[in-house]
Amino acid sequence: MTHRIVVTDYDFPDLSIERSVIEAADADLRGEYARTPEEVIEAAAGADALLVQYAEVTEAVFEALDLQAVGRYGIGVDSIDLDAATEHDVPVVNVPDYCIEEVPTHALALLLSCIRKVPSYDRTIKGGEWDWTGGKPIHRLTGSTLGLVGFGKLPRRLRELVAGFDLDVLVYDPYVDAADVEAANAEKVDLDALLERSKYVSVHAPLTEETHHLIDAAAFERMREDAILINTARGPLVDIDALGEAVEAGEIAGAGLDVLPEEPPDSIPPIDHESVVYTPHVAWYSEESMATMRRTVAEDVLGILQGDTPRNPVNDVDGTE
Repeated sequence: MTHRIVVTDYDFPDLSIERSVIEAADADLRGEYARTPEEVIEAAAGADALLVQYAEVTEAVFEALDLQAVGRYGIGVDSIDLDAATEHDVPVVNVPDYCIEEVPTHALALLLSCIRKVPSYDRTIKGGEWDWTGGKPIHRLTGSTLGLVGFGKLPRRLRELVAGFDLDVLVYDPYVDAADVEAANAEKVDLDALLERSKYVSVHAPLTEETHHLIDAAAFERMREDAILINTARGPLVDIDALGEAVEAGEIAGAGLDVLPEEPPDSIPPIDHESVVYTPHVAWYSEESMATMRRTVAEDVLGILQGDTPRNPVNDVDGTE
């Protein structure tokens, strides 16, 4: 039996990596550009499995299609209704460790860019000015306090990367033991303490109902006036309107954002302030990480269709009979 796999949407140049995996197994692969549930249902009619980048896979999709597997390009699965997938006995897989080097490196790059005012100096020089005082004040990174919101693989790697800066590192993660945090030479605290004590706050939590707008107006009121916020996780973790108000009012010193609540945003930039640095949801990217992500999820979905146990399961369905 030939398995039919549909890529709902993608912004890669082609699907050559996926084809090398799937068509070698005499399965059929078709690429579409479907983002909404209605578009997915229409584009994936007759599919056995989906590979999803940004598309919404809702309960209606699971009800309309006879799926055996769904694979998500990346780590986060907030665009997929996991309860509906489990109810319909459809295993969902992701790629949890493809960008362990890239995201922490990018978070550090955003932090250093904000601290050293790199984008501001770049703009003034390209505008014909040569003035070192334009970025004042700039303060030393070494000896400061970094707060990590979440302590999975990515922030743990970031903690390793900043070791040479001699930072005090605070961690807020209610699902990680204090001993585990201490073993990484960091201190476990509650969120209020982290916000109040940290000069730099880097957000790495998953997006759930519990963490939506985790960093809100009340959070910005607790933060230091010289604080810098970094978000390379998910846009809706941060209340973007509250962030804009906090920056404009001088409640915090700035932010580095790789993710936004809506991508692309209605207006660019959503916060037009020189102390806010943006990148377009690219923290995950390197040529190596992209190839790993694409090959891994294609292999996992194909394996499920062939009766194998998922390598990177997200929900409690193994797909085997």
